[in-house]
Amino acid sequence: MKELSILIPTFNDECTALVRGLLDQCNSVFGGKSAVGDSPFEIIVADDGSTDKFVTAANSAIATLPHCRYIPRERNSGRAAIRNFLAREASYSNLLFIDSDMTIIRNDFISKYMASANGTDVIYGGYDVPRQEAFADNLRYRYERACRHDHTAEKRSLAPYSDFHTSNFMIPRTVMLAHPLDEQFRHYGYEDVAFGEELKAAGVAISHIDNPMGFCRFESNAGFISKTEEGLSSLAEFRMRLESYSRLLTVVSKLDRWHVTPLAGLILKPLLPTIRRQLSGSKSSLSLFKLYKLGYLITLLYP
Repeated sequence: MKELSILIPTFNDECTALVRGLLDQCNSVFGGKSAVGDSPFEIIVADDGSTDKFVTAANSAIATLPHCRYIPRERNSGRAAIRNFLAREASYSNLLFIDSDMTIIRNDFISKYMASANGTDVIYGGYDVPRQEAFADNLRYRYERACRHDHTAEKRSLAPYSDFHTSNFMIPRTVMLAHPLDEQFRHYGYEDVAFGEELKAAGVAISHIDNPMGFCRFESNAGFISKTEEGLSSLAEFRMRLESYSRLLTVVSKLDRWHVTPLAGLILKPLLPTIRRQLSGSKSSLSLFKLYKLGYLITLLYP
């Protein structure tokens, strides 16, 4: 029988509903007992030093659920390190990583993954952004909705290593332990791109299937801008490594070849505070957001 460890890293996210939903599906898929142990599946949630005490109090209830473990950690180790830690803690051969802010939108989510597991490939199920009118003015929601057509399994399969994210994927435990995420990526952004690069170099196949989790929770516009800036800082720090995996870096490289990058930075830098304030408000522009990302990255690369 195939066995499964579901691994959920969390930081200041209340995820008890997610765990209960996954537990229900696992009970349906796996049924009774395993000859190897108490159950052919487990769910492990590792809290990476959350600072919200209300969240940690709520998530501590996960420890009382059958086949579930809740591991609170005092210090934040970073997005890569917490996933590597979870892989080491896992008991079973198939690891399913799910971000704690994801939402179950398919009744056959677990069964589809188990049917796809082949013991060798990494399998990415993707994510979808259901329509939610309540977020009509939310920049993150509008951004994700605008590019959702790029996240279909068919589109992702065209660039299997660059169109990969760690929010919803299955991987053999042996592969994960042999190719852990690079723990130099401590902050938000691009640790999944670097992981895809590592898997490609190692000849590990990534299969893309249509088995999305839902992206249904969104930070404020100001919060999204701050998170974007953090991601751009990671991109600038690891520019040489991520050059061929980032469309934004491709644009900067073109500007470099035309010898106009410093000039673009000189023009955009004084405009960035005004653009940031506008993007943080209730009426924001996706085109302006793209311009802000380019300008912010240029100022990091050419301070």
